[in-house]
Amino acid sequence: MATYNQPKAAKAAVLPKVNAMKHMAETNVSVANNHSNEYPGVKTSGIKIRGTGAATKGVMARGPMA
Repeated sequence: MATYNQPKAAKAAVLPKVNAMKHMAETNVSVANNHSNEYPGVKTSGIKIRGTGAATKGVMARGPMA
């Protein structure tokens, strides 16, 4: 016969206090061809990987290549 553990209550998520007006001003929003802020630049670092063929999502690998 199997024995099961009793379920435990999950801890409540604690979110950092953020100034709502500052957060809204810094949020990148786009409507049609207009956007509120400049978006971060495209990442160009990494190593070029082989065998990508007709890749549509990029040919650079990032992260630890061990």
